[in-house]
Amino acid sequence: MPEVAELHRPTTRDEAWRYADSDFIASAEIALLNDWRTITVPAGETVCEVKTHLSDDGASGMIDRLRVHVGAGGRFEAFAILGGGNYQRVEIEVTLEEGAHFEFGGVTVGGETKRQEFVTRTIHAHPNATSNQIVRAVHWGRATGNYLGRIEVARNAQKTDAAQNFRAILLEKGASANAKPELEIFADDVLCAHGAAIGQLDEQAAYYMAARGIPPQLARKLLVQAFIGDAFVALDDQSAREMMVERALDQLAGATL
Repeated sequence: MPEVAELHRPTTRDEAWRYADSDFIASAEIALLNDWRTITVPAGETVCEVKTHLSDDGASGMIDRLRVHVGAGGRFEAFAILGGGNYQRVEIEVTLEEGAHFEFGGVTVGGETKRQEFVTRTIHAHPNATSNQIVRAVHWGRATGNYLGRIEVARNAQKTDAAQNFRAILLEKGASANAKPELEIFADDVLCAHGAAIGQLDEQAAYYMAARGIPPQLARKLLVQAFIGDAFVALDDQSAREMMVERALDQLAGATL
């Protein structure tokens, strides 16, 4: 009989879980922590997954772990919002064959003591594959938004083009954000870039808008809307794109703008 892999209970000592909610992972069922969904994208085809995990979910915690294999010339797109529960984690591991593409857009939004995180591992296993990941975080109270993104480029994966970008707006002093980009590159003809920025709302831009007759609170909301919208620019379905932005903005009800 084949051996059954031993289930592992992660802790915050594990690098990929360093910013996780230690109380949740200590008390959650170990099977939940080790459960992975799988998606296979056939060569030349496109699969798009759009998900929202919002405050009306009512759960104390949520973990969604996904492994994806994208065939040659295929495309996998994932767009997600985390805004509910005390702890939420979406983890995506993607392996790309030649000429394949991975597109990811994610938003964490929330206040109180919520902790929300995206964790991605993108494996460029073959040449000419591309990936682009954009994550935006908006938090207040004592909430935290995290993004851990790892890109691995195999030795023969020449002409890889990979990018990550994380930005966070902290609406109150007690909120926080963490970014941990990682690049592991064994090929020499690649383009790999990452960027991270954490700060407050651009008050100068809000003042500029207010000076032109836009009420201050509306001006700040419009700035947050544009900021969140960055994560969904690559979502071709306009109605789905607008829905994602609206649902993210709905979570701002408890925020001070």
